[in-house]
Order: sequence, then structure tokens, then C-alpha cells
Amino acid sequence: MKRIGIIGVGEIGRAIVDGLYHRGDDAPEVFLSPRGARTAAELSEHYEGVRVCPDNQAVVDRSEIVIIAVRRQDRHEALAGLAVADDKIVINVMAGVGGDDLRRTLATDAPLVRAIPLPAIRERRSVTVTYPSHPVADSLFEHLGGALPVADEAAFDVFSALTGTLTTHYSYLAALTSWAVGHGIASDDAESYVRSLFQGVGRALDDETRTLQQLAANHETPKGNNERIRTTWFTRANSEALAQALDDLLAGLRGQRGSVRR
Repeated sequence: MKRIGIIGVGEIGRAIVDGLYHRGDDAPEVFLSPRGARTAAELSEHYEGVRVCPDNQAVVDRSEIVIIAVRRQDRHEALAGLAVADDKIVINVMAGVGGDDLRRTLATDAPLVRAIPLPAIRERRSVTVTYPSHPVADSLFEHLGGALPVADEAAFDVFSALTGTLTTHYSYLAALTSWAVGHGIASDDAESYVRSLFQGVGRALDDETRTLQQLAANHETPKGNNERIRTTWFTRANSEALAQALDDLLAGLRGQRGSVRR
């Protein structure tokens, strides 16, 4: 991991760079594409080992590992004409873009690995799902918080669907804040309390000796406030609706991959 290139410097690209330099320990050289010019420039100014390249081909040529992090709809424009030598390792973090699709676009025999890095990778606190397992890619993400290699692309799609729930969680917290404001609580106070409340709950997730169901049980008492909200709001119907939404998203992810193959 001496030279890493990133094509597409958005939120995830920035998070990867921040994670690589999180503790300032033996960070590799990082080469950034000019896409996301402002973010790339900021990162190169902040970290000594980060360089912005004149074009995407320069990123590929200078790197041992090439991370593709452009938006799915921009991939053909961004990757058109790139020559990727077979001795490179390509990590695809584009949501919904399968390995076969990317291999056709790049016309390379280089190893291709799909990955789902999340923003918390910047603090090395996020496990990254990978497929197929590759020792170099898995080692990179172990360094950034943990790697979870999966057996096949079907399993990878399930984990990809799970990531689609992140902003729903934030919206849930925003809805709680709005409810408190509607009952006369100052907006800043309501948001500060909701943030503190769920940061504390989130820290309990570090205790892997208890299942998620056990954590839920440990945070409520019989006929208490938590049980009342859980049983009256998170009903079987709501649970089934969530499962259906995830099933629909999963079918869409697999349909996108299937339509490309056809």
C-alpha cells in the first residue's frame, strides 16, 4: 500500500484519505483525480503525501491500488479510454455497479474488488464489506477499521441494501427533534439533546457480547416508556413495510446488474 489512487473525490473519497492519514502513521502516497477539484485541492493542502493529478490516467499510472469512487451515472464519462495495466488492483466503491460492468468499461484483466466503505472510515471506525476477497484490498480496509469479505455478489447486494437505511436513521432523529420543537423546546436544545441521547446509545453497540435484541431489551423496562413507544410505533406492520422496502431495493440492485449482463 505504498501508492493509492482515487478517481472521484467526493464524500467517500475524502473519508478514505482522512482515514489513511487519521493517525499520521506511515500513510501511503495518495494520488487524486481532478474530479471534485475543490475537495482534492483541500486534501492535498492538508496532507503532505497527497497529490492532485492532471487527469485520471495519471492517477492510474502512478498508483498500485486504484479506487473508483465516481457517481454511477458518471462512470462512462470518467473512465472512458483509461488504460489499466493488469498488475494494478482496482477497488470499485460505486453503488450498484457490478464487477462485470466495470471490467467491460475498463477492458482490463486487473483484479477488481467491490467494496462498501462508509463515511466513518475516516476515523477507522467502520467495517467495509468486500467482494471478492483479495489480500491487498482486505488489508487496506482492515487498516481503516475492518474488512468483511463476503462469499458472493448476492451477499454483497444484501449489505449494499442495508447501507440504504443510513439517511432514514438521520431523518428519524430529525423527526424527534421537530416533535420536541413543536412542544415548545428551543430548536438548539432539542437537537443537542437528541444528538447526545443517540450518541450514548450508539456507544453501546461496541459491546459485542450482547445481541441487538438483547441491547434493546436491556434499555427498556416492562410497561416502561421505551416499551410503550416500541410496541405502539414499531408495529409488525411497520416492520413488514421496512422489510418490503429493503426487498424492493435489493431487487433493484440485482436488476441493475442483471440488465447490464443481458
